[in-house]
Amino acid sequence: MENILYSIVRHQKTVLFTFLTATVICAFLSTLVFVNYNIVDYLPKDAQSTTAINIIKDEFEGEFPNARVMITNVSIIEALEYKEKISAIDGVTSVSWLDDVIGLDTLKSTPIEFLDTSIVNNYYSDNTALMTLSIESGKETGAVNAIYELIDENNAAAGEAVNAARMQAMAVSEVLNAMAILLPIIIVILILSTTSWIEPLLFLTTIGVAVIINMGTNIIYGEISFITQTVSPILQIAVSMDYAIFLLHSFNEYRNSHEPQKAMVLAIKQSLPTVAASAATTVVGFTALIFMRFTIGADLGVSLLKGVTLSFISVMVFLPVITLMSYKAIDKTRHKKLMPDFKKAGNLLMKLRIPFLILVLIVLIPCFLGQANVEFLYGTSKIANASRVGRDTLFIKEKFGEENVLVLLVPKESPGKEKELCDALSKIPHVTNVVSFVTAIGTEIPREFVPEDAVNQFYSENYSRIIIYTDTEEEGEKTFNTVEAVINTAAEYYDTHYLAGQSAALYDMKNIISADNVIVSLIAVIGIFIVLLVTFRSLFIPLISIFTIETAIWINLSIPYFTGNALSFVGYLIINTVQLGATVDYSILFTNNYLNNRKTLPKKDAMRITIEDNLAAILTSACILATAGFALAYTSSNPIISDLGMLLGRGTLLSLTMVSFVLPALLVLFDRRNKRGQALAN
Repeated sequence: MENILYSIVRHQKTVLFTFLTATVICAFLSTLVFVNYNIVDYLPKDAQSTTAINIIKDEFEGEFPNARVMITNVSIIEALEYKEKISAIDGVTSVSWLDDVIGLDTLKSTPIEFLDTSIVNNYYSDNTALMTLSIESGKETGAVNAIYELIDENNAAAGEAVNAARMQAMAVSEVLNAMAILLPIIIVILILSTTSWIEPLLFLTTIGVAVIINMGTNIIYGEISFITQTVSPILQIAVSMDYAIFLLHSFNEYRNSHEPQKAMVLAIKQSLPTVAASAATTVVGFTALIFMRFTIGADLGVSLLKGVTLSFISVMVFLPVITLMSYKAIDKTRHKKLMPDFKKAGNLLMKLRIPFLILVLIVLIPCFLGQANVEFLYGTSKIANASRVGRDTLFIKEKFGEENVLVLLVPKESPGKEKELCDALSKIPHVTNVVSFVTAIGTEIPREFVPEDAVNQFYSENYSRIIIYTDTEEEGEKTFNTVEAVINTAAEYYDTHYLAGQSAALYDMKNIISADNVIVSLIAVIGIFIVLLVTFRSLFIPLISIFTIETAIWINLSIPYFTGNALSFVGYLIINTVQLGATVDYSILFTNNYLNNRKTLPKKDAMRITIEDNLAAILTSACILATAGFALAYTSSNPIISDLGMLLGRGTLLSLTMVSFVLPALLVLFDRRNKRGQALAN
């Protein structure tokens, strides 16, 4: 081991060149990584809504409708002209309007007042036309921008594709905005916690290099989700900055009695077990995400797992090199320690430990039950309500009402059976219209006498397509009850049936995520328990540590329930693993130092000194991680990212509180020191 470490510090130019070259290459590669903004794509391949979409793509013409455009103050002829122009936009694969329902010739030759108003009013009302579009995945931004340019500010566009375009437009800017807030605050925190003006720059350079390499190496996956693109770099910075702080702090201590290269080798040897244990708990938390069936977890988990590993390597290899190259500058820029010594904090926290423990025990059960009953948001319909997207959505809803389209696929069998199903579907609450071959054409006319284009709208080689219009929102209890009723009704008539549509996908997402949450949480807890078991060789200490952080998680996740706010499911799912993996380090550091102090001191004195010696380090780490979370929360207009950031920021502060107040109480309360001087771990 020592030979390897000396090899690193002796070949400084080689190490520097290697890392800088990799950084430049990966910075370029990161621009080539495709970012997927469609969260539905991460459903399992065997989800019924995913199967339905694949059948539609394979057997029917045109893609599933994912946008609506409303044109005001137009005649029938002008609306048809707009339809033609919209159809010509790159990325728009189909545009459906009134002429597709009643026929173009009929629409042009028949006065509008003589047409069936129950049909017409869904597409044209008070000189306002409402068209349904299909926009190709990956081309949302260009297509929506072109549509905006065509229809100007007086008209409206809404739907899943428009939401995706908005997310694409704001994703990069929001990462930059979050970084603009995060980095200056981190620099201030690092300046307060170090004794040189140069050291914070070394920390940021080291972790920054690891972040860029991580983002560039995502090219091996072909694509990443927008959640990973936004969250991964900020989380990587926040959870791995400690590694650099540990190493450089150790190096400064050894500098007092050793020449620089020897001091760095000793510092790496001393820091390696601590940093490895810290990284291991974080890695276990991120690894748990990989086991989600909803693969957004695996997408983020793999990227963060790789990121933490790269940060660990960068700290252990790259940081020693740039530190040795700049140690003279570090010495010249020394300043007085600016961080308070917290000498009085030990006595204060020791006095408050029992009241805080009692308070936690009182709120524990209500918070556990509350976090289990939080209302979730699964889609992106709430995005950017203050922007044009939200305004347009409301504009269309006021003019034409709520419309949510589902597409049911059943085997192509007898028209009579299909007619019975359509009649049953039309009786379901919130179903406003059911359109199929048998409702639009009838059961009496043989298919061979119907124009082929009309038949192909409803029949493929194997399936019949039934379009169901509802007046529900994209998601919610009423929506999911309607989806479930459609599925159950179809099951009464056909053994095989598939339901497509955004609400159908979100319904699948809801059911899959409920199971994922249990699995991921268990894997994270068991994995971290094993790491703590190996680290402390005690069964009791892992239980105390996990209880401390899990309680903070339950309190954190219960707040939306008690405040009556819905929560993005991604934030709920990910914070279970991220908060546990990233903040259990505080518990490890506290417990390890307490055990060392306990060898020579009574338990209360040992805890008081532990608090005084370690509170500053924990506070520094927690402030960085909390700042990262709040930066995401306050710079993102995407509720998924914003909720995750708020949970991370608030959860970190709660973990800090639990470790500072409650963990000392538990360690002292359950200390089982015997006459032979054995510590709690034994």
